[in-house]
Amino acid sequence: MSDDSAQQGIEQRISAHIAHNARVWNYWLGGKDHYEVDEQVGDMVTAMYPSIGEVARADRAFLGRAVTFLAGEAGIRQYLDVGTGLPTVENTHEVAQRIAPDARVVYVDNDPIVLTHARALLTSSEQGATSYVDADAHDPRAIVEAASRTLDLDRPVAIMLLGILNFVLDTEKATAIVRDLVAAVPSGSYLVLTHPTLELGGEGNEAAMKFWNENATPPITARTGAEVAAFLDGLELVEPGLVSCARWRADGTEEGPLVAQFGVVARKP
Repeated sequence: MSDDSAQQGIEQRISAHIAHNARVWNYWLGGKDHYEVDEQVGDMVTAMYPSIGEVARADRAFLGRAVTFLAGEAGIRQYLDVGTGLPTVENTHEVAQRIAPDARVVYVDNDPIVLTHARALLTSSEQGATSYVDADAHDPRAIVEAASRTLDLDRPVAIMLLGILNFVLDTEKATAIVRDLVAAVPSGSYLVLTHPTLELGGEGNEAAMKFWNENATPPITARTGAEVAAFLDGLELVEPGLVSCARWRADGTEEGPLVAQFGVVARKP
């Protein structure tokens, strides 16, 4: 397929008439890669749930702290980032390669607008590597197969699932995705996960999520702490365990603000 044909195929998958999570999230983070419909839906969600922007920023900051821990203290040199979203500041490879220039990162998403921006994710240190896989989180085996072209799956890998399982509405399916991904990597690997909840002060988000599901794509679901903890079965939680992502090893001596988004890092024994 020619580059022009490939680009036309991507553009046909992009809808400027329906708000999409990757673009709305980009809007909340202060980016420029979104359409008017994304701003409209994003503003309505914010009006209904004013702390959503804080949740988006806290989730991004958590990524930075988690990858800093993994690349530094844990010595992880390989990352599988599923549900990448649009490039912004402090992407996974930038954080990891600042500490470990030889880090290798595979980004995975199935949003066509993310694919159009993939080049921004494919910059890398000379010693390391980055690649992008256009694949759906519902197909973990395809993800693992594609990732194996860049990553050595006989060595520890950090699987990043930040704000992605909430788009897998069936909890059994979401659990199977986690299980399959974790099964594909060896002992000493890590799982990094964030997930929205109606707990942690997030009760007000219920109406906003209903509005989202009626006006944007893909549909989303919240889960309880107990449901998120079930994704971690058989793994060893890194301190401080399953907490609001804003409070996972927050900078400074005081606890960070409470946001209704769980964050956790867990190790495969």
